[in-house]
Amino acid sequence: MTNGSDAEYLAYVHGRTTGLRRTAYLLCGDEHHADDLVQETITKLYVRWSRISGVENIDAYVHTMLVRIFLDEKRRGWWKVRLGVPPDRPAPAHHGHGVEERAVLRAALSQVPPRQQAVLVLRFLCDQSIADVARVLSCSEGTVKSQTAHGLTALRRILGDRIHSLGGTR
Repeated sequence: MTNGSDAEYLAYVHGRTTGLRRTAYLLCGDEHHADDLVQETITKLYVRWSRISGVENIDAYVHTMLVRIFLDEKRRGWWKVRLGVPPDRPAPAHHGHGVEERAVLRAALSQVPPRQQAVLVLRFLCDQSIADVARVLSCSEGTVKSQTAHGLTALRRILGDRIHSLGGTR
């Protein structure tokens, strides 16, 4: 529960930005795009902040906003021009094991329809339950299950033989 103050809003956003950026990045696969998604989410949240005092789970509410912004952008994104990384600015470096595997998975996820992509990210990368994903996407648990099955089938088709090198032996 909130009292709607700006100080409370700032404290909430400050404490949740890292988690929101992680989820946004998992959804879109680009750091700058993830920042844009989070910025749009927290801007919309600020506009609604004084009215959400009755919301029982603010974190779920905000994650729902983030996912819907991502899905809305995917729906209307056909008219947007995507600018690449400028030639004088290198792409961000990712360190650690599995860099190639993450890149392959990210590329495969980007080819899955947006709603299936959101379901897969929320279920398997953000470790949310079927019920939680259904609430975020405003759909039934059965829809989440079918979207999960269709999304996994699409990933298997896209990845082909590479799925075994990624640890997907199921």
